[in-house]
Amino acid sequence: MLPIAVDAMGGDRAPGAIVAGAHRAAEDGIAVALVGPADLAGRDGLELIEASEVVEMHDDPVQSIRRKKDSTLVRAAEAVRDGRASAMLSAGNTGATMTAALLRMGRISGVNRPAIATPIPVPGSTPTVLLDAGANSEVQAEWLVQFAQMGSVYARHRFGIDTPRVGLLSIGEEPGKGDALRKEAFELLGRAGSVDFVGNVEGRDVMSDNVDVVVTDGFTGNVVLKTLEGGMKTVIKAILEAFAADPSNKPHADALLPALMPLYETMDPETYGGAILLGVDGVCVIAHGSSSERAIVNGIRVAADMVAHGMVDELRRAVAT
Repeated sequence: MLPIAVDAMGGDRAPGAIVAGAHRAAEDGIAVALVGPADLAGRDGLELIEASEVVEMHDDPVQSIRRKKDSTLVRAAEAVRDGRASAMLSAGNTGATMTAALLRMGRISGVNRPAIATPIPVPGSTPTVLLDAGANSEVQAEWLVQFAQMGSVYARHRFGIDTPRVGLLSIGEEPGKGDALRKEAFELLGRAGSVDFVGNVEGRDVMSDNVDVVVTDGFTGNVVLKTLEGGMKTVIKAILEAFAADPSNKPHADALLPALMPLYETMDPETYGGAILLGVDGVCVIAHGSSSERAIVNGIRVAADMVAHGMVDELRRAVAT
């Protein structure tokens, strides 16, 4: 397999955590190429794709990609396009990562708009794939059908679900619920034989085993994602504070923590390595801006796994239907 091109300068903890994660992935046998400046510290034998510029978190996504042609994001996407890398990963500016992948790698033929697919943890079950999680604030009903097709392919390859159940996020389960967009999408999804459409689902279903793929517009999807992330962090913090509130709680906390750690592992976003941009002509993993070494190595593993499964070719066939 060609190496995974990793943006060494993207993210709050770059380059230290990014380089460390790349080394761990390489130790697991995954080929990795770091994308960064010629004097990148700590790469110690890892392949380097040189890039002299960095797209900052506050930069305008489109303008920065057009202006900073020697940025790490542009060079990573070009490496995939030119056959020097099999996939790209960045924990940097999400909009710029998406723009670089779209402008340099291009769209899969027939895809209207790429979508960000994010795994949402479900205790005791496989994660729910939520898309779009922020790429397209406004969508058309036909795009939601494509999101369902692409999300189904991703869920099948990433989580081993033979026939993923697809739900349309709305304000009620009944067919007539929702705005005009949701009503039109409901009818189109019901006629789409390429997906197992189970109807409307509500916000409470996203973290349940009632559905495997949830489709919505990027505005709503991003609000759902950030709300769930914030809610989970608040609950975890409250539990830890309750344990520490009274010294007499310590024996009970010590007894409970071993049982709670697997649940924490399931709920931790870093377990999943990041989101994936579906619909571009290549594998592009978008890691969280605060990604640690652990998140980066998991994201690299996801990228390598999707390349090995031939996910892009499968997406191409799905959209063609």
